[in-house]
Amino acid sequence: MVSVMSQESWSPSRDEGLSRLRRFAPRAGSWYARGRNHDHGPDRRDNVSTLSPYIRHRLVSEAETVRSVLQAHRAAAAEKFVQEVCWRTYWKGWLEQRPGVWHDYRRSVVRDLDEVSGNSGRRRAYEDATAGRTGIDCFDAWTRELVDLGYLHNHARMWYASIWVFTLGLPWTLGADFFLRHLMDGDAASNTLSWRWVAGLQTQGKTYRATRENILRYTDGRFDPGDALAASATPLVEDTPAARVALPPDEVADTDLVTGVLINEDDLAPVDELVGGLAVSAVAGFTCTAQRSPLPSGDPAAAFSRGALDDGLARAAETLGSDPMDLGDLPSAKRVLDWARGAGLQQVVTPYTPMGPAADRLSVIAGELERAGIHVVRRLRAWDQAFWPHATRGFFRLKKAIPATLEELGISSTVLVTSRRA
Repeated sequence: MVSVMSQESWSPSRDEGLSRLRRFAPRAGSWYARGRNHDHGPDRRDNVSTLSPYIRHRLVSEAETVRSVLQAHRAAAAEKFVQEVCWRTYWKGWLEQRPGVWHDYRRSVVRDLDEVSGNSGRRRAYEDATAGRTGIDCFDAWTRELVDLGYLHNHARMWYASIWVFTLGLPWTLGADFFLRHLMDGDAASNTLSWRWVAGLQTQGKTYRATRENILRYTDGRFDPGDALAASATPLVEDTPAARVALPPDEVADTDLVTGVLINEDDLAPVDELVGGLAVSAVAGFTCTAQRSPLPSGDPAAAFSRGALDDGLARAAETLGSDPMDLGDLPSAKRVLDWARGAGLQQVVTPYTPMGPAADRLSVIAGELERAGIHVVRRLRAWDQAFWPHATRGFFRLKKAIPATLEELGISSTVLVTSRRA
């Protein structure tokens, strides 16, 4: 089966995400493990799930993704794919406990953009990289693919980041920023920390270096960078390790208060788990694409986020029996307050939003609502509650905890294979 990845094929809806999951689950076992590292190009993505934009926005949740895969495969066969899902959770849990890393990155992007704009040589190198005219065939092709489609194979992302940092000598922060504003699955934690890992900051002293041999092999010979790539990759350094903070608690809503639900592009899963037995009288939502970067976001990323929110709002309104209010992209705290007051709300329930642009905006909004006497309740999803406590250091600790944590969540990790082989 060949899947052609045009922009039109990425329908930003829960139905499309679930359809992709159903099609991919039978192939998520040993077949996926053998072929997942190959980047065959944008016209052939059948060796990977292409679920990342849907999981990133929680149009499809991590729990239902893993449950579906483990209904089709033995745990050992599906191990690689399950771990890939859990890597995203690990990054989120790790960053949630070190918010300073996110805030430092945000400040660094502004600083490094100013520095590059003030240096003609650096500015030209940055502009060539983001326009896909470096002369390195693979890098330039991936730049065009990223900008045009809003998606890159995971292995290509690693090669790209390595070339950006070690061959082109550009600030890692600006590469991470370029990805975050163009990727449909642009996620603050996965993106920021993956770039840090390539650069040698996340696992101190350990870098990832792209090589000609690796690119030739895993792109099936489509690209040959020759001797253009850096022959070494000296780790970057930072002054002080980020301070660790406590994980957030799940908050409990007051069943006696007039309640509204506020969702955003980070969590568009069904709202049932959030509201429980609450009587909800209003629902609203917003995106934060404009806050991903000081520079404009790419069209595919913005369109996917917008479509995903539209889908999430429509489903939430149907579930709750309330007309939805679309608050737009990056709404002011006053706009949200006007919505809450207009609906006579005493309490707003919202999914807990992890570190990133939406969390930054929600923090401002929540402050304004609380000052107006409207209580804000942040509900943690069961998946995050179960996995984030294991994201204290490296991935290995969380990896060891996967079987027991899935059992805790009621997701069996020992299901027998179905009649369809992996």
